[in-house]
Amino acid sequence: MAKENDDYKKYKTPLVSRYASKEMVYNFSDFKKFSTWRRLWFYLAQAEKTLGLSITDEQICEMRDNLENIDFDAAAIEERKTRHDVMAHVHVFGSCCPLAAGVIHLGATSAYVGDNTDIIVMRDAFDILLPKLARCIQRLSSFAEDNKDTPCLSYTHLQPAQLSTVGKRACIWIQDLLMDLRNIERARNDLRFRGVKGTTGTQASFLALFDGDEEKVYKLDDLVTESAGFKSHFLICGQTYTRKVDVDCLNTLASLGSSVHKICSDIRLLANFKELEEPFEKDQIGSSAMPYKRNPMRSERCCALARHLICLIQDPLMTQSVQWMERTLDDSANRRISIAEAFLSADSLLGTLQNVFEGLVVYPKVIERRIKQELPFMATENIIMAMVKAGGNRQECHEEIRVLSHEAGMVVKQQGLDNDLVERIKKSDYFKPIHNQLEKLLDPTTFIGLAPKQVCQFISAEVKPAISSYSNQMEGKSVLLV
Repeated sequence: MAKENDDYKKYKTPLVSRYASKEMVYNFSDFKKFSTWRRLWFYLAQAEKTLGLSITDEQICEMRDNLENIDFDAAAIEERKTRHDVMAHVHVFGSCCPLAAGVIHLGATSAYVGDNTDIIVMRDAFDILLPKLARCIQRLSSFAEDNKDTPCLSYTHLQPAQLSTVGKRACIWIQDLLMDLRNIERARNDLRFRGVKGTTGTQASFLALFDGDEEKVYKLDDLVTESAGFKSHFLICGQTYTRKVDVDCLNTLASLGSSVHKICSDIRLLANFKELEEPFEKDQIGSSAMPYKRNPMRSERCCALARHLICLIQDPLMTQSVQWMERTLDDSANRRISIAEAFLSADSLLGTLQNVFEGLVVYPKVIERRIKQELPFMATENIIMAMVKAGGNRQECHEEIRVLSHEAGMVVKQQGLDNDLVERIKKSDYFKPIHNQLEKLLDPTTFIGLAPKQVCQFISAEVKPAISSYSNQMEGKSVLLV
């Protein structure tokens, strides 16, 4: 009998165990969180020393040397006793920094480490996502260029409309992803450090520490902000930074989720038409009961995760709306879950999406056959115009082709046979003047307009400039965990 493993008796979020990347999982780990708390305490003490408080070099060095020396078991015991996570870690950090224990967290409130760490973690999470999104865009752009001239049916109301090209449709997908790239970059660059503001954002505790010297209080805020790698901090806040920051950040991720859901839904529909297929590995099983099936499981996974991501925007919206006065603590438990899950979901989506884009397979013969089923109907106006040029009457021609079109339509719908409108036109004496033009009139490439040139123009003018800053991060194939 296999040895019991208690790990299998605990719930683990699939986002961590199955889908998200190692770097994003680490970014939301306890180690990242609590080591960042210690860095923030180090930055604070360092700045306070610079501005004249009685803090020694030995104390600063001791803190710096123990930034990652975290006794998590001791912290858990301390938190159970104090019911306060920040004070638990203040005590545990102090126990390994006995010289510096008295100056750790000096003048600060819990939000100093909690909120500033959340901002740092979200910034770093965006920095993980952005190159991945750029890679998805680049992979799909290559696919679009390769298929810019391949005619295909386009659809409105999910009914065959006029022709487009496979590459042009991919560019429609890319355009949404470019908007997501812009929005995520903007959200990332708009992030501001909460800063060093004290209990309710008034900086009163620091004003007291510096004996009323306002300039030193302002300088302290600037020094710590710079140490944390930010260009600016909030000038106004309550105990916490405004939770609208979380709304802005998760809104961009939810918007990305909607884009991915649309793209992958299209891929699933095209797979049903057998026009397009996502990667399918040699040993992959599509169905346990139907061996012939090649299910679009990657796209389905993306849709599943995207729905979860889209729904998560409700959490920060509702949290921000009920932050009474300077803050209430009912934000804490919710934010621990919703922020991490949003970024982990987005990360999982982009990893899978890149894998899909790198292995898309087009079936031109199937596409051609589907075009032939519909193109005769779409070409009727061209045929009418050709007949008029040959001396025919438009109204008479319209009636002739209307009758033949309805007859061909009934054959398709009632008998399940191929569209035979062209054959009917070829047999009609009325259309004899243009029989020798039919092949040209039914050439699919004459129905795609400027689609191929639009692809080239779009990729050159919009795609390449948007992802150029990520050019040194484009390497590497995506590997699905499961």
